[in-house]
Amino acid sequence: MAVSIDVHQHLWTSSFVDALRARATPPYLDGWTLILDGEPPYEVDPADHADRDTTGLELALVSLSSPLGIESLPPEEAWPLIDAYHEGALKLPEPYGAWAATCHSEIDPDRLAADLDRGFAGLQIPATAEPDDRLLEVLTSRDLPLFVHPGPAAAELDRPGWWPALVPYVQQMHAAWHHFRAVVRPRHPRLRVCFALLAGLAPLHSERLMARGGGRGQVDPCLFVETSSYGPRAIDAIIRELGIDVVVNGSDAPYATAFQDGPGIGQAAAHAIRVTNPRRLLSGDDSSHISRALGRKE
Repeated sequence: MAVSIDVHQHLWTSSFVDALRARATPPYLDGWTLILDGEPPYEVDPADHADRDTTGLELALVSLSSPLGIESLPPEEAWPLIDAYHEGALKLPEPYGAWAATCHSEIDPDRLAADLDRGFAGLQIPATAEPDDRLLEVLTSRDLPLFVHPGPAAAELDRPGWWPALVPYVQQMHAAWHHFRAVVRPRHPRLRVCFALLAGLAPLHSERLMARGGGRGQVDPCLFVETSSYGPRAIDAIIRELGIDVVVNGSDAPYATAFQDGPGIGQAAAHAIRVTNPRRLLSGDDSSHISRALGRKE
């Protein structure tokens, strides 16, 4: 059986934890308590960021936790945290690879280019950030993909702990999907892009889009969605709308788990989602990108 690729995991290394603990304003760690502006204090389990079972994985891509809001901080605050994340991620053992991150409050395409050339699989941006043409051009020039991940949640009082993941995150992904298709894609027709959590199920609104004059919307073979936090019912609905070829496996470990086979999914679809489609997302027509992501350890 072919080994799988997981395009969406989080793993906080010691360098990143130390950088968060060195701060006194959100986002920061007080011991293992994470303090953010838009969410209640979150007790991080150190075991979640220790040794993890990667059996059966050819590649597991870790990413910066964009809901922390790091990428939107002023550059003098953002870069120490991003650099700490990069340094730790590049030292992770196989089968780990990583998405690069960058500062969005002051765009630096040259710095992104230098980071990508160290061996990152592509760039992750928060769904709350405007995709900057200068950054996207750096990706296109290297034939590397973009990963769109939920960003910070706005502070809301008297909401249950699950609220950010079920409301702001989903709304952000929904907006990012439609913004990319309507505004960004015409400027970057060759860029491969993956949206976390099935793009907030935005593709399922195609009938409403047509009814409101947004056009029928053809399937974009370079526009992918990953499966984190969803199971057979949602995945089956997305496949019916977009087809199987643009759905890729993402677990969001340690916060969720990869989907399990079930009604309407089956082994053939599982192989496409876990093996074939992630390879095309990461490599396009050049499979060397996967080897590069695994062989870039410093």
